Amino acid sequence: MKRQPVRSGRGSGRPDARPKAAGAVPGSADAVPRAAGTAGVAPETAGAVPAERGPALTKRLARGDLAAVARVRAELREMLRHWGGPGRTDLAELLTSELVTNALVHTDRGARITAALGDGPGARVTGRLRVEVRDFVSRHPTLRDRPAEDSTSGRGLLLVHTLADAWGVRAHGVGKVLWFELEAEGVP
Repeated sequence: MKRQPVRSGRGSGRPDARPKAAGAVPGSADAVPRAAGTAGVAPETAGAVPAERGPALTKRLARGDLAAVARVRAELREMLRHWGGPGRTDLAELLTSELVTNALVHTDRGARITAALGDGPGARVTGRLRVEVRDFVSRHPTLRDRPAEDSTSGRGLLLVHTLADAWGVRAHGVGKVLWFELEAEGVP
């Protein structure tokens, strides 16, 4: 089963603008219909052998550890070394570092990053990248239309909004998750 690209209004700013499946588990990011006894597995895949997962990166970041931004970029670069068309890895690094920096600067309890490529045997090269940065502050960020020219901040979320193929924010327990997705070759 081929996964359809997510086209969620390019950063609508709404909590998780992706469509939810009927019968979805409330509060789940990738809500999938439940079949009896399958705990969140789509009915057509219940009992099937799971698809091959693409590479993934998960990291917990300490509060105020801005040096972690460079480490995350390096690990993401390594994970994506065979992925995407020209400039896509650089774009993924830029957007990831913006979300990670925001989480570490604007919150007081650290963050958790998860980056993963889509399913299937070609995921390492052509899979859709999804990066999620979870922090532990429930206040949602505000997308600024025009930061002041002399301002040294306020452009990170605007970059994500402008450059990601899809992005959003959703509540997650104590805190929130900001996420973005990129296609390997870019979306026209």
